[in-house]
Amino acid sequence: MDWTAEIEAAAGRIKGHVVRTPVMKVDRSFGVDHSIELKLEHIQHTGTFKARGAFNTLLSQEVPEAGLVAASGGNHGAAVAYAAHQLGHKARIYVPEMAGPSKVSLIRDAGADLQVVPGAYSDALEQALAYEAETGAMQIHAYDALGTVAGQGTVALEWEEQGLEADTVLIAVGGGGLIAGAMAWFDGRRRVIAVEPETSCALNAAISSGAPVDVEVSGVAANALGAKRIGQICYDLAVSTGTESVLVTDEAITRAQKALWQERRQLVEPAGATALAALMSGAYVPAPGEKVAVLLCGANIAPDPMQ
Repeated sequence: MDWTAEIEAAAGRIKGHVVRTPVMKVDRSFGVDHSIELKLEHIQHTGTFKARGAFNTLLSQEVPEAGLVAASGGNHGAAVAYAAHQLGHKARIYVPEMAGPSKVSLIRDAGADLQVVPGAYSDALEQALAYEAETGAMQIHAYDALGTVAGQGTVALEWEEQGLEADTVLIAVGGGGLIAGAMAWFDGRRRVIAVEPETSCALNAAISSGAPVDVEVSGVAANALGAKRIGQICYDLAVSTGTESVLVTDEAITRAQKALWQERRQLVEPAGATALAALMSGAYVPAPGEKVAVLLCGANIAPDPMQ
C-alpha cells in the first residue's frame, strides 16, 4: 500500500471541506517541564478529526441511491451526518445508548436518520451492517477502512506542512483510525506513541496478544475511545512501525481535561485530553532533549456546557 500517495490524494479531495486546524506551542505548561506542540484538531467540523475521513470516503466513491449508513460512538456519526448533508446525501446513523447528548444532537441537527441502540458500539455496528445488507446503503466504517484512514492521515500531513518539529507524537486511540493515518504518513520518520485508557485499550491488548482481540470497554472516554477490538489496519501499521502503547487512568484523563481548560482555555472531551494525560501522569516520559507533540482530537464534551 502506497500510503503517502493515498493520504496526499485524500488531502486534495477534502481541501475546502475541512478546517485547516491551528497549532500551538506551549512552554512549562500542564506541570510538564518542557515545550509541547499541540494540534487543535478538536476545533474541526463537528468537533473531531473524523470529518476528514468522512469527506474523503464520500468524495472518492459513488454513493448509492440508498445513501449512507454508519455505526458510531457519536463522533464518527456526527462527522458522517455532516459530510452527507454538505454533499447532498441521506444518511442513517446508529449510535449506542452510551453516546453523549452533545454528539446525538450533532447527528440529529445535521438531518441524519438517527437510531439509538441499546448496548455498546458493537451493537450499533451489528444493526448498521444489517441495514446495509437490507438496503444497499454504503457503510462508512468508523476506523478500519482505507478511505477513513487516509482521510485521518491528512492531520499528520497538514501538521508537517505547519512546521511540526517533534521527534515524538502522542495520539489517543479508540478503534485506531486516527493513529493509523499518522503512522502511515510518518512511516517511521517520527515516533508515534499510542495513548489509551486503562479500561478501553484495544490496541494495547492486541499488541500483547499478537493479534486483535476483544476487550471490555468502560470509563470516562468510552463513548469516543471505546472500540471493542482494534482495527486490523491500525494493528498492522502498529506492528510494522513498532508503535508503543501506554495506558492512563480515568483520573489522569480528567486532570488533563481540566488543565487544558484552566491553563489554555481549550475545552475538550475526555478523549481529547487522553494523549496529554500520558505526559502529565508520567505514563510517557520523554528522554532529555526529546521534542514532543500532542494531538487534541475531540471537543464534544457531555453534558454540553453551553446548553
